[in-house]
Formats: sequence, C-alpha cells, structure tokens
Amino acid sequence: MQKDLGNYRKSYEKSALMEDAISDNPIELFQKWFYEVEASDGVDEPNAMTVSTIGTDGFPKNRVVLLKKYTHEGFIFYTNYESEKGKAITENPNVCISFFWPNLERQIIIKGKAEKIAKNLSDGYFESRPDGSKLGAIASDQSGVIESREVLEDKLAVLEKKYEDKEIERPDWWGGYIVKPVSMEFWQGRPNRLHDRIRYTLEGIDWKIERLAP
Repeated sequence: MQKDLGNYRKSYEKSALMEDAISDNPIELFQKWFYEVEASDGVDEPNAMTVSTIGTDGFPKNRVVLLKKYTHEGFIFYTNYESEKGKAITENPNVCISFFWPNLERQIIIKGKAEKIAKNLSDGYFESRPDGSKLGAIASDQSGVIESREVLEDKLAVLEKKYEDKEIERPDWWGGYIVKPVSMEFWQGRPNRLHDRIRYTLEGIDWKIERLAP
C-alpha cells in the first residue's frame, strides 16, 4: 500500500511576521496571536496543543492536550501525574509544546521545563469541572492497560453511585503542570516557502530575538 503525496501543495499568503511589529516579550505575542485565532472562528479548539516528552523508554512521544491557562510565567495543562506523560516529566522535565492554527497559517513551538503547580490551584480547577469529568479522571488509570471498554464504564458506574450527592475531591495523583518557556518560536507561513520564523530565547531575565531561515 502506498500513496504519493508529492503534489500536496499550498501557497501561504495570509500574513507576515516582521520584527518591527512584535513585542519584546513572547508571551505578549502569544496572547496577540491567540486572540486573533479566537476571533477568526476557524478553529474548534484554539487551545489544543501538542505536548512532547522523552519517555522512560527513551523515545519521544507527542500527544494533544488542552491548554487551560497561560500567564507571564508559562502555560498550564492538567493530567494524571501517574500517566505515561507524567512519569516522563518526572524523569525529564524538559518538554516541548506546540500550537498549529492552519486557518491563519501559523505555528508556535515552545521549549520549556514542566513543573507541578500548587495544590490549591489544581484543587480550584478540579472543582470547576463537571462531575462527569471529575469521575472520569478518577476512573481512568491513565495509560494503563485495560481489558475492555466495559471495564472502564463499569468502574465509572460504581463511582457515580459512590459519589451520588457527595463532594468529589481531587485525587493527589491528578493535577496541573506549568511549562515555563526557555524558547518560543513563532512561524508564519509565507509564499514560496520563505516562511517567517522568529525565535525568542531566554537569556537571564531578557529575551533574545532572532530570525531563522525557513
């Protein structure tokens, strides 16, 4: 089985990324781009991002998760700390997160270190979730092998009865990570594959700004 994709081509012509129109701080540029993709109404989940880790088996692995908050310090997402990604982060906190917004012909690639956020912050987010999502997190031994779908659904049914009319508390093994960036690259598609690539690199407390060849 094979399929030649050599003729799949697109000309990128929607925008440009020039040094005289960017901030000295990459989080500010991220916020500007995020607002623009939200306003464009062309992406179902603009906060969907790829998280890349180096696994305990030595292989890199990517998966899509949802960004739940960003601050001047970094980017926050939530997961099971005992999942495959959680174990990978424990062993090697150096991660990469990326966003791809094809409707605006843009990518952002962020290298940084992941660390657990404060417990009270994880508590606050967990409390904001619908009960079904809370119980789903508790029911899932994330990344573990299960015999069937029915096993998972049966476990959820037991939890629904257990917590009927009761408060559902966050388990200690579930919570948030913040990825604190050390490098942020902004990619804007341009014609003739001469794309704009602007990279911010943290040096002390300041950001060094460089243009990269496409």
